[in-house]
Amino acid sequence: MTMLLDLASFITHARFEDLSEPAVEALKVHILDAVGCAIGALHGEPIGMLRHYLDQVGGREVVTLIGGGRTSPDRAALYNGALVRYLDFNDSYLAEGETCHPSDNLAPVLAAAELAGGSGRDLLVALALAYQVQCRLSDVAPVRAKGFDHTTQGSYAVAAGVARALGLERDQAANAVAIAGTAFNALRVTRTGALSHWKGLAYPNTAFAATHAVLLAREGITAPPEVFEGNKGFMDAIAGPFEIAWQEEDLERIRRCSVKKYNAEFHSQSTLEGILELREESHPDPGRIARVDLEAFDVAFSIIGGGEEGDKHRVQIKEQADHSLPYMVAAALLDGAVGPAQYAPERITSQDIQTLLRKVNVRPAADLSARFPGKMAVRIRIRLDDGTQLSRDKEDYEGFFTRPMSFDRVAEKVRGLADSHAAPDLVDDIVSLVRDMERHDARDLTTLLARVGKED
Repeated sequence: MTMLLDLASFITHARFEDLSEPAVEALKVHILDAVGCAIGALHGEPIGMLRHYLDQVGGREVVTLIGGGRTSPDRAALYNGALVRYLDFNDSYLAEGETCHPSDNLAPVLAAAELAGGSGRDLLVALALAYQVQCRLSDVAPVRAKGFDHTTQGSYAVAAGVARALGLERDQAANAVAIAGTAFNALRVTRTGALSHWKGLAYPNTAFAATHAVLLAREGITAPPEVFEGNKGFMDAIAGPFEIAWQEEDLERIRRCSVKKYNAEFHSQSTLEGILELREESHPDPGRIARVDLEAFDVAFSIIGGGEEGDKHRVQIKEQADHSLPYMVAAALLDGAVGPAQYAPERITSQDIQTLLRKVNVRPAADLSARFPGKMAVRIRIRLDDGTQLSRDKEDYEGFFTRPMSFDRVAEKVRGLADSHAAPDLVDDIVSLVRDMERHDARDLTTLLARVGKED
């Protein structure tokens, strides 16, 4: 049996009963978190551009857009996925050589579940499948060091989740995964150097394309059966050899995923918690800060600290700011928060934050790197102009899988994000529905999400 058929069997045989109770509860936490991120992004600049695009090109009105309106499932995956992703506040998963954001799969899976008239249980198991596929491929087949983006593994995950939500048979599911895996291998330049809107739109585009691939496979379109191990397949061309016995997999990887506490790139979270703890305890005058020295694990240094993915002291737009550890630390010290307000254009370019971020220095530490990905360790040293030093060492944060955030704490986060976009009663209804998702239908959730932005 090819790895593709093994995966397709895993997809088609997955059942709600395969999920443990802790996995179901974790799925609800991550769905609610992703929905909150989507609501908070409704006024984002590229979101307006996407909405204009959808208004221009149309689409058969069969599934729901967050904020109202209907379109085709692939375009709903694009638009709703952009909402989930835009703030860069949604969940993350750490593997040794890869980091991904598995809730990027919610939009396509929700669109497919709505199209199929699926239950909340169908939604939960399909989403768990997408999480499992993306996280396990990140574990054994990382591609970042090869110059490819994590959306590469995401194409397999979207196809798996959407195929399950639509109830495809094994051969159809296999073709869906093979089309997506063959066609959608993206470059890491998306997240290096001068960042752009595409940083937040790359996975929504993968969701759009992979949903399209599943719909083609449902009509009978075939695809390369050896997409994984074949000549010039995924292993040969990109990932190198790896093994996964898919039918021996469970649906529990969701429990190793983490929710963000701060509106910031994932690898910054423990640093920001430590910085804000020091600020609360010591109240340092930002004007008296001479320097901030951070020792971090190598992945944090590479992606947000000024390592191989580019200088992080030149920050002019949101996409650069939320991937610059110096900027985020400066924002935390000055404002006592790192949320959407810290990425307003006028805040990013303000003199106080631009001056302070240049005093933040990041370097990798081998002993901290050795503890990754099980820990997110950092050493923080803030030196004031009179020689006083403030210190804090961290190994995780509230929201990391070792210290998970509760459903109620995520609900607080969602209420804060939704404050200017939805009436409190509507947000309460969304929270209550997600809490009991297995007792509802997918359309019950999309019906509520269609009202967001109309009752604020």
